[in-house]
Amino acid sequence: MAKIFPLSEFNSLRTPFYFYDLPLLDQTLAAAKEAAGSPLYKIHYAVKANANPLLLKRISGAGFGADCVSGGEIQQALENGFAPESVVFAGVGKSDAEIELALEAGIGCFNVESRPELDVIAEIASRMGKVARVAFRVNPDVDPHTHKYISTGLKENKFGISPELLAPLVETAVSNPSLDFVGLHFHIGSQITEMGPYELLCERINALQDEWNAKGITFKTINVGGGLGIDYQNPDANPVPDFRGYFDVFRRGLKLREGQELHFELGRSLVAQCGSLITRVLYVKEGLSRKFAIVDAGMSDLIRPALYQAYHKIENISSPDAPEQAYDVVGPICESSDRFAEQCMLPEVKRGDFLALRSTGAYGEVMAMNYNCRPHPSSFAL
Repeated sequence: MAKIFPLSEFNSLRTPFYFYDLPLLDQTLAAAKEAAGSPLYKIHYAVKANANPLLLKRISGAGFGADCVSGGEIQQALENGFAPESVVFAGVGKSDAEIELALEAGIGCFNVESRPELDVIAEIASRMGKVARVAFRVNPDVDPHTHKYISTGLKENKFGISPELLAPLVETAVSNPSLDFVGLHFHIGSQITEMGPYELLCERINALQDEWNAKGITFKTINVGGGLGIDYQNPDANPVPDFRGYFDVFRRGLKLREGQELHFELGRSLVAQCGSLITRVLYVKEGLSRKFAIVDAGMSDLIRPALYQAYHKIENISSPDAPEQAYDVVGPICESSDRFAEQCMLPEVKRGDFLALRSTGAYGEVMAMNYNCRPHPSSFAL
């Protein structure tokens, strides 16, 4: 069934803007919580996917934690209802000011990515009279079979610590009174739609746990990151991802120790399908062999197609029943990469029609910029 957009509401709004379907968001959050099931399974929402307060308040209100990768995200999370102890802080380049902010707030855990970072966190915590809870992000060398820009768990990626280099860091974390070592963290990539990489991740984690348990070291938490993908091709057929299948992989494959918590960091899968970028057609330009639907949204509003060659389903929501024609859907930015689709079959478009770029609730509005001195898109939710 095709999604019904509130066109009467849209007519009074300046385009482009992001439209959020809050009932679908609520449905998705409920499905994720139900599929996780166990009270030992803790879900942190990856704020980098979308930091709109309308969504953050909804997600924190549903009882999720927050996965943050900057001090700004930590502030946004705290201002929108996330409990400090539910916040985890990842990223390869945490600044001193960000570490101080996180320690002062009393966040749940730093996901540490290098020896120099561990030393700085320990020094700052000692100076502030705080104890920093830390987990080590381990690079498990698992191929997620996704775009190279969103693959994060291979040996050549900048993220994480090789297992071979872990021993001296664990020794430091266990012995330093300014550090509370809680566990291991993993994240292999994003938009993962096959369960095979997660099954391999479970094998790598099991082997690591066995190795460290034999040395007398146990972990309170294991954090497997996130990365679960969505269906960009058919958002109406699959508006809610297969959370049950995702969590079942870890239920079957991970050998958790008694009382051990398993943490997840889901972003795209929670918010992508509830968002659409709404844009108006400015002109229909006739070329020699192509028609161009020139819209008022550009790569400054949604950069994923230009950056990743990402696909978003496009719909003519003003004239859904018109005969179809092929269009290149392009924006107004002075770049040839400012293109959302080539030879896209759409119901015949005319000036003033609304087009919806679907599945843009993740990495859409949050990545918008002011290139060409364009204003950021606004947002609207029902």
